[in-house]
Amino acid sequence: MAKTKPGKKDLDSYTIKGTNKVVRSGDCVLMRPSDTDKPPYVARVEKIDADHRNNVKVRVRWYYRPEESIGGRRQFHGAKELFLSDHYDVQSAHTIEGKCVVHSFKNYTKLENVGTEDYFCRFEYKAATGGFTPDRVAVYCKCEMPYNPDDLMVQCEACKDWFHPSCMGMTIEQAKKLDHFLCSDCSSDDDAKKSPNGFPDSSISEPKVETKRRKR
Repeated sequence: MAKTKPGKKDLDSYTIKGTNKVVRSGDCVLMRPSDTDKPPYVARVEKIDADHRNNVKVRVRWYYRPEESIGGRRQFHGAKELFLSDHYDVQSAHTIEGKCVVHSFKNYTKLENVGTEDYFCRFEYKAATGGFTPDRVAVYCKCEMPYNPDDLMVQCEACKDWFHPSCMGMTIEQAKKLDHFLCSDCSSDDDAKKSPNGFPDSSISEPKVETKRRKR
């Protein structure tokens, strides 16, 4: 009669070798790539177990970087952007190098400072088909691109849309010095609203310009 193999035991946690960092299911981790020239892989730990020889394995769900996706990296993808894929794997826990945090897009844009361990995810990605969920997001500026949190943008005080300085014919330095900003469409409308004596209509409010940019 064939012997049954000794069973695996589920573990609540795993301490990363050479550190005091504890990994649990649901945590995001950095994993050593086979090619040392590449940045570490990012994954979410789904399960941790050990065999009868105490070899610890982790079941992970991989995050893909934009350049690893079928469509490749695009202009609006942030430097710290990841896609949560439908690609699962089992890896040796010894390949875990460290922990990281994958924020929601909204929470990432609220960070005062972005650390090396901070990433963000706004899309889920189907590895086989290259499909994304959601398949569309809000777009901004006259270039109609999704928001890249690494880029500085200025907000039009009239229509409240956000614009890239370069799309408005400005340098980043010029944009930073603005007290007020009207996009080209709204400035044309504003000229039309001016009274015959050449002074702006006093009913138009002038909130201070805001800028979108992450500190890194």
